[in-house]
Amino acid sequence: METERRKLSRRKWLTSAVGAVLATPLIVRAHVLGRGNRLPPSERITMGLIGAGGMGRANLTGRAHRGEPGFLIQRDVQVVAVCDVDERRVAAARRIVNDHYGSQDCAVYKDFRELAERGDIDAVIIATPDHWHALNALAAVRAGKDVYCEKPLTHTHEEGVAVVNAVHDSGVVWQTGAQQRSDYEHWHFRRAVELVRNAVIGRLKHVETGLPVFQPESPEPSPQGPPNHLDYDLYCGPADKIPYDPGIVHGRWRWRLSFGGGALMDWINHHYDIAHWGMDMDDSGPIEVEAHGQFPPSGALYDTPFHFTVNCLYPNGVTASISDDHPRGVKFIGSDGWIYVNRNTLDASDPAWTALDFAPGPIRVYHSPDHRRNFLDCVRNREEPICPPEVSHRTCTPGFLAYASMLTGRKILWNPAREQIINDSEAERQPLMKFEPRGEWSLNEEE
Repeated sequence: METERRKLSRRKWLTSAVGAVLATPLIVRAHVLGRGNRLPPSERITMGLIGAGGMGRANLTGRAHRGEPGFLIQRDVQVVAVCDVDERRVAAARRIVNDHYGSQDCAVYKDFRELAERGDIDAVIIATPDHWHALNALAAVRAGKDVYCEKPLTHTHEEGVAVVNAVHDSGVVWQTGAQQRSDYEHWHFRRAVELVRNAVIGRLKHVETGLPVFQPESPEPSPQGPPNHLDYDLYCGPADKIPYDPGIVHGRWRWRLSFGGGALMDWINHHYDIAHWGMDMDDSGPIEVEAHGQFPPSGALYDTPFHFTVNCLYPNGVTASISDDHPRGVKFIGSDGWIYVNRNTLDASDPAWTALDFAPGPIRVYHSPDHRRNFLDCVRNREEPICPPEVSHRTCTPGFLAYASMLTGRKILWNPAREQIINDSEAERQPLMKFEPRGEWSLNEEE
């Protein structure tokens, strides 16, 4: 079994008899949940949403085609507020919440800090562009809120360190939205990890991770005035305020290094997260990273690589590669065979290993049937969820180092224990390593 998850301090409302009963896991399928089956208001976890775009609304409603319930459908949740810098998006999210509850009670905010300061909110959902994750999270954590935050954990390595430290110091519950660690349609991943951890393929030697590159062809910039319903200055926040262009907002921001990290950072917390899980590297990382990428031409609207290959060496001698040239998913290669896993796919050099009645061995990893439900159960029982910030931060780190390697043109040497680049001050200053905010924004707590 994995090391027992550490307990976290309970909130006062969980010390009641009701809280003790509700600390029992509530794994309930969506079709049996509804308004009539809801807990009394005083017994619900109150939540606020920061970032009301596509993923934010998916966290509210779930994804029907996957049978995956959102937070709204949970019987012990009450969503009370939504926040976004786009008036149209936040209005749409408010309608979803109010229609679900049959009320007009959902509050609307443009500034996330106002939502985080509300004393009646227990937990927040963060689904903003990457460059906002750390500041959104730090405001919530410092206000004592539990956090469910979409991947990647943060936009830069420095931000990741700040978030991990803040969560550790505060004792709040944190779940990163790396849903492939939880079952639903993704049970293949946990199964593959257990096969590898039990050395069914022998000694692990190499891991290939294939990520998709769906970056559109980079157009020429077409700057124009932002629409009236969008506060573009607040949208940019700590990032450089480049001229507004419709090609860099609402989903397309990820192709600008100011806001995101392209396909590499968009998907690293999916498939490479599983690679780290199988490698048993959730609390460590590589010692060498060398990466090569093809970038759009200088002056194009997008500036993240549309093709990349990343090679890593780990302290135990295992090597790993991340590339869009690999088949999408994760292939674990050992001395006695291989295991390949992707969403809804589990394959092996020996087909017997993938049979449901095959016993992989005594080692079992954290089992979470439902990612959002796992978070809510941990909010109640104050245990650690399946994807705490340290895990996501360690998963992101090879991606940050890959950018440092691509932009400097050389191999990066890394000390995973100290989380430091070795003898390369230029690499330390690369965009996804350091947090260099614009204006008033800071990772430090206000005095």
